[in-house]
Amino acid sequence: MDLFKKDFIFQDIGKLNGIGNKFSKYLKSKRIEKIKDIVLNLPYSETDRSKISKLNELEIGKINTIKVLVKKLNFPRIRNLPNKIICQDETGQIEIIYFNSREGYLRKIFPLNNWIIISGKINFFRNKYQITNPDYVTNLDNQDYVIRNIPKYKLTKGVTEKKYRSFSEQVIKNMPQINDWLDKNFIESNKLLNWNEAIYKLHTSDEYKNKSSLSFRRLAFDEICANFITLSELRIKIKKRKKVKIFHQNISNKILKILPFKLTDGQQRTLEEINLDLNSNNRMFRIMQGDVGSGKTIVSLLAIANVIESGYQCAFMGPTEILAYQHYNLAKNIFKKLDIKIEFLTGKTDRKKKNEILKNLLKGDIDLIIGTHSLFQKKINFKNLGFVVIDEQHKFGVQQRADLAEKGGTNCDVLLMSATPIPRTMMMSMYGDMDISKIKDKPLSRKKVLTLSKPEKKINEIWNFLKNEIKKKNQIFWVCPLIDKSKFLDYSSAKSKYELINKRFPNLVGLIHGSLEKKEKEKILNDFLNKKISILVSTTVIEVGIDFPNANVIIIENSNKFGLAQLHQLRGRVGRGNKQATCILLFKESLSKNAVKRIKILKSSDDGFLIAEEDLKLRGFGDLVGYQQSGLKSFKFADPVIHEDLFELAEKYVFDINEKINQQKYEFLLKLFDKAGIINTKKI
Repeated sequence: MDLFKKDFIFQDIGKLNGIGNKFSKYLKSKRIEKIKDIVLNLPYSETDRSKISKLNELEIGKINTIKVLVKKLNFPRIRNLPNKIICQDETGQIEIIYFNSREGYLRKIFPLNNWIIISGKINFFRNKYQITNPDYVTNLDNQDYVIRNIPKYKLTKGVTEKKYRSFSEQVIKNMPQINDWLDKNFIESNKLLNWNEAIYKLHTSDEYKNKSSLSFRRLAFDEICANFITLSELRIKIKKRKKVKIFHQNISNKILKILPFKLTDGQQRTLEEINLDLNSNNRMFRIMQGDVGSGKTIVSLLAIANVIESGYQCAFMGPTEILAYQHYNLAKNIFKKLDIKIEFLTGKTDRKKKNEILKNLLKGDIDLIIGTHSLFQKKINFKNLGFVVIDEQHKFGVQQRADLAEKGGTNCDVLLMSATPIPRTMMMSMYGDMDISKIKDKPLSRKKVLTLSKPEKKINEIWNFLKNEIKKKNQIFWVCPLIDKSKFLDYSSAKSKYELINKRFPNLVGLIHGSLEKKEKEKILNDFLNKKISILVSTTVIEVGIDFPNANVIIIENSNKFGLAQLHQLRGRVGRGNKQATCILLFKESLSKNAVKRIKILKSSDDGFLIAEEDLKLRGFGDLVGYQQSGLKSFKFADPVIHEDLFELAEKYVFDINEKINQQKYEFLLKLFDKAGIINTKKI
């Protein structure tokens, strides 16, 4: 049999019986456009119609299934009055009400003096039970179709459960027996199901409820493979392009000799991996992932020195102006004794200076340009761009990364940096198109942040501690979960806390939150950086990025409401210098078991990667909003926590998939998961 059997599942839903223009419009509003969308739209619950209730047992407002005798049909000839059918059993009577229904149709489904099955929501009107427009009416011969638990799908206005069920059953009944893209031996040895069998069970049994069921795992595995194949194709597209590049390492070696510290093992290993990429015939497309304070920036600057020595220009982009300016100052300090021309460019750069920079970039008179996202505007052109570094790149998705790789042409290497530790399964799905370097160790001079926990009712014990810290010229972060007070949540607000702290430490406190204008926010951050204020009260906007070397204390209110990874990121804002730093976790009483676990883990470890893994286990993938906002693919079936083993299996399988799978099966998988628009399957 042909693999697609006339492409059945890829045809428009209009091909199905009963779907005219009206229903087609309704379904397409829910992005159900092709038959495959019905196949992959699994039930989310079920309606229990399995029990037949006597009329004296009915529950008002609930769905009941009844077996009744049709006694009377009443079709009033007055406009707007409903049609009424009187039915009964041995315990009582019920009225079945219809509005705007044809008399002939009702006479057909309600034959007088016949027993029938009715299922619908029970109402009570004028001391009588009623069902208005029942969901199901059928004869006794067909009762098994109604008296059961019926799958419930997410529907749109205009499509009833019964109607959608008819479409779904029509599709499942007519599904072709597709030759599975997975080998039979692979399916059996890894305890997976045949694709057709999995689809059938997910729509006709309760296996859709359990993400660990064999049928659900099969769809999850296919989706993970489709994602990995997409990333693999992007990787091939980027990496296969040849470079003509001469690589030198003299400048970086000079810098290493004069640095006041030695690189950690992780920094050294990562630098070697980057240098190998720079010196290869394939383009670099790598992400350098390092925990807060692990020293990623110095590694990137050493790599930049190698590229500049080879005769190419470099661009370094930071997410905010203040962070980009910190990178600019560090670069000037590192390269101060070398003949390297550095410029700084942001949206605030005045027009005259900007025009001069653009002119010099095009002439090749600038070796390194550092700035914000404005560096990648179309009007900014380079003479010979060879290396692009993007810091805190979590705002970029897969397609944006691919577009970014095109910015410098075929000779441009790309290095992304991230300070957000991400669990391995999530790394695989986010960055499978890239090479990954990790820096796990931290500089020896950096002390572990002392992490303490304290109930919020003992907050008064903190004031003297803060007073002493300010006397020592140390600075403090005070983090609250909300900007303003909430009527519904018993959380601390940044504004009210600012007022309280400012009374105790007048003129020494600043306030920052997400609702502030960008200029105002940057002014307050600069005041804190320049030690004009000692305490910065904020929401989690200070979570990632800026280096405040004099900030040695962070107090986090309602710490039990934050995830582990987020608490770790917040803690990473302090301890950037060589002084002992302190993190105080304030919590309300009556902590949940998971909240207690989170605080214990944070107090015992400063390993961001371990903490990210534990956070994923405790909270589950669906609750990790921060990761999803960071560009992580939103899977329809796969869950990085529940299906961790499938991610490992898929990675291994896709590694040599070109040798195992033929062209036609590849196309089926990619087309099934809507990847055809991203990947050119003819090239695979």
